[in-house]
Amino acid sequence: GGGMVQSEAAPPGFCVECKEKVARVRCEQCADDYCRVCFQMQHRKGSRAKHTTTKVSVSLSKGGAVQSSSEMMDVDEDAPLASFAPEAGSAPGNWFVERAKYIPVRLTMAERKDLRLCEAVLSVSDYTSKIDTVGKSKAKRTQAQLQEICAVLTALVTASDYQAGRDVVESRQYKDHESAIQDILEIGRRHKIMNPEKMRGEYGKLIYLLQDSVTPEVQQLLDMRIVKPIITVHSFLAARGAAGVLEDNLITTATREIIADGVKSRQQLNRESREKHRAIEHLGDKYASRRITDDEIKQCLYSMGDNHSFLTANRDPVDKMILYLTELFSPDTIEPGYDLSISGGEDGARLSHSHEKQFYYVLQSLTLWREIAHDMFRLWYLSEEDLLDLEHRYELKDTGQGYQRVQQAQRISSAMRQVLHQTQQRVGKWIGSSVVHLGDNNVPNALTFIDKYTQVASILNPIVLVLRQIPELYKNPQVASYIDSQFGGCQRLAKDILLDFFRSAFDGSGADNFYDAGSCIDGRLTSAWNWCSQISAKPFYPIFKLAGFSSFDGEFQK
Repeated sequence: GGGMVQSEAAPPGFCVECKEKVARVRCEQCADDYCRVCFQMQHRKGSRAKHTTTKVSVSLSKGGAVQSSSEMMDVDEDAPLASFAPEAGSAPGNWFVERAKYIPVRLTMAERKDLRLCEAVLSVSDYTSKIDTVGKSKAKRTQAQLQEICAVLTALVTASDYQAGRDVVESRQYKDHESAIQDILEIGRRHKIMNPEKMRGEYGKLIYLLQDSVTPEVQQLLDMRIVKPIITVHSFLAARGAAGVLEDNLITTATREIIADGVKSRQQLNRESREKHRAIEHLGDKYASRRITDDEIKQCLYSMGDNHSFLTANRDPVDKMILYLTELFSPDTIEPGYDLSISGGEDGARLSHSHEKQFYYVLQSLTLWREIAHDMFRLWYLSEEDLLDLEHRYELKDTGQGYQRVQQAQRISSAMRQVLHQTQQRVGKWIGSSVVHLGDNNVPNALTFIDKYTQVASILNPIVLVLRQIPELYKNPQVASYIDSQFGGCQRLAKDILLDFFRSAFDGSGADNFYDAGSCIDGRLTSAWNWCSQISAKPFYPIFKLAGFSSFDGEFQK
């Protein structure tokens, strides 16, 4: 999508489109070989939708030569990871192994001290405002980059050890502190991946600083690397010979989220809590060795549990909105007063959809957001790899929204194609554009892309919370009288809010042209934010305020 142009020929046996995955099907009309995801994307509409395929019965050996599939196991590389965790007590399969490769290890107390240092240094840095300006020659920009990078590194060393900092200021030799600097900056990156809503200003400066630090020009003068791989649960355990814990049957119990949802009794919650605690203790004792302590194993299990907590906060609101849509609205019948249809040019809408079409358009958009939230840690991990990729360096360009770092992002683009394919398979049909803006004026780079989708929970959570609060508000006689007179009761009020959201937050609005908003993958999120900006003009806004709503954006700094 958007701006990703690849001209080189695909290696033999690989997909002609993405050039990354082994070809699985051959289009008889196009005479090209595709992986399953790319074939679906390229043959969705028009005459191509009628093209027929045959299965490609070749795969690759380690040397790159093509060999018959009978000589090696035919593994479906396009098969997505299950988007639901195994139930507590069930066999984990490879679900936890694959997830753990992208789940960062929770910070220790000592690392949290370094995190505060990292955040403090970045909060006072003006790195991007000083570097990403026009009118500088390449040599002067490299000099400015080096100067600002050294300033940040000096601050980190000085704040950690004053004497060492004084020596660095005099000698400008950072090599002796390379490992410590890498550790502090990795802690900041790890914290951000685990908490996408945090460090919203500092992280941008950090990743752009790292992006510049890995360039050959700066590396030649800096003479050290300040980037190290993120410490994930899988890499941490595998390095210490304890990866087997991820396939132990008890891990589903040890990492499950215990939620007081109003359905489970206090006794049941206490029992689940005790079972979880016993499972963690047992796994810690079972896999502890001279290479890894039981506390380190528990830290990894807690990290997996943190991922479940993240999903509860960020994926579950999307699931709840999908449930509201499918339970309160039907694509086949239109309840009087609750027609989802929209018409371009009316009430700011840029799309024209019938009731049925809008139902499926909203359903597929929410399902896509759900899959992205489910895979957020992996997508963020891949985004960092794209941002720090030396083969595809950024270009500073005026995108119409100021000067931005425009950079191709092949890894995240490939992952989004897979997520999109999975969503299309789940909802059965696709309405509107499937263009993913990435590396263009709309979404300049992987950071801008992934940051957009961390905002989904900020949009949906307040709505879900208000809908849950309505029955409680109704217990107040004065509020009940207001709801009855203005909206006709609790049920109609909730449905009015959802009707307005499902119509106006998915109408292609939010930009001055169809390419920037419309029905493309990112345009759907633009329309939702546009709805949020108009919430104060809605007739049900007083209900939002009574329910404790303050804003959709949350706290910017922390």
